[in-house]
Amino acid sequence: MTILYEHPLSPYAQKVKIALREKGIEFESKTPDLNEGGFGGSEFVEANPRREMPAFIDGDAKIFDSTIILEYIEDKWSSPPLLPSNPTDRARVRMIEEVMDTYYEPINWGLVEINFFGRAKGELAETIVGNAKQQAEKCRQWLTKQLGDREWFNGDNFGWSDLCVVPSINTSFVAFGIAPAADSPLANWFDRVKVRPSVAETLQEANESIAGLEQFSSFLEQGLLKREYRDHRLEWMIRMGGLQVVLDGIEKDNIRFGYDFS
Repeated sequence: MTILYEHPLSPYAQKVKIALREKGIEFESKTPDLNEGGFGGSEFVEANPRREMPAFIDGDAKIFDSTIILEYIEDKWSSPPLLPSNPTDRARVRMIEEVMDTYYEPINWGLVEINFFGRAKGELAETIVGNAKQQAEKCRQWLTKQLGDREWFNGDNFGWSDLCVVPSINTSFVAFGIAPAADSPLANWFDRVKVRPSVAETLQEANESIAGLEQFSSFLEQGLLKREYRDHRLEWMIRMGGLQVVLDGIEKDNIRFGYDFS
């Protein structure tokens, strides 16, 4: 049995789960114990010294980083294929994944910081949320161009780029009411994709976990939970006007950056 360390709301974990379910690969899902600094269990840390989710264990293989996990899954279980056969299309698919991972993901992450965890109030919160909504709209416009007249982002068949797009679009809609314009190509794609069994099961798990987000705000105030601020997330918060959010988090010791390998 393969093991996936994950959290249902992580878009990085969601895309891996959709890939495994599309290929019919059985796996055991585990979530590290958040009461133990977010990384309870040495098996998880051994699999991912970055202490980030997801981490994937398949026999002796211990793999971190969602893209590398997807590549491993595609290499080992090639049917049905999730990547197009044409090199140009494969590059386009990978670029879509990169945009979702580093451009769209911090939008939703930042909105969680403000709307659920109360990192900012008043005018500052309004500024950050307003900037986030504008940025999300521009990203949806870009995604619409990438979709074009295709049925799927991958082309004729559902695939890699579709499973990378769906988590962020779903979180924007379910958590913040930010949805593609009605009857737009992107909205019609979302209607098609969310009823696929692999996607529907994954999104149900994610949507059910959204209700539990608010309880974590007290964990932050008590210093029992530290949200990760690094790379694209840190840059995003600063660019959106939230430098003070970062400084406050450092002072309260309830944000963190990357861990040293141990």
